[in-house]
Amino acid sequence: MDIRPARLADLLELQRTNLHCLPENYTLRYYLYHSLTWPQLSFVATDSKQRVVGYCLAKMEEEPKDGIQHGHVTSISVLRGYRRLGLAQKLMRQSQMAMRDVFDAEFVSLHVRRTNRAAIGLYRDTLGFEVHGVEKGYYADGEDALAMRLYLQKDKGKSSEV
Repeated sequence: MDIRPARLADLLELQRTNLHCLPENYTLRYYLYHSLTWPQLSFVATDSKQRVVGYCLAKMEEEPKDGIQHGHVTSISVLRGYRRLGLAQKLMRQSQMAMRDVFDAEFVSLHVRRTNRAAIGLYRDTLGFEVHGVEKGYYADGEDALAMRLYLQKDKGKSSEV
């Protein structure tokens, strides 16, 4: 397995992985916008044949309401046969470090379905995110989302883990 920055050539595979795994789907244009605007923040996991088996699509909030510079994980997904290998954790950590090191982000935010216990466990128990609020009816099917945040530690050498 390899974790590396996402490339424009990966976009169709990111979309394929998203369509295969998640109910929230995005247009190719949306992936392209992320890739061109914040190329440092999205990462892919590839197998031995260089096929994308997971990704983390991330961005910086362009106009944060509170004025605090922060990143946002738009989507993360790992194909079923490659889960429980730590890929999601590694993808998230790479993106978090880039948000901190490149854009001086104070924190990372994300939304997760209230019923997605596996993802909540990863975000809260493994990565250290905390629930910041609940957004009623956030998803297209009306399900609520937990709004979560992880505050990033500042490191002068920028070499320590997030």
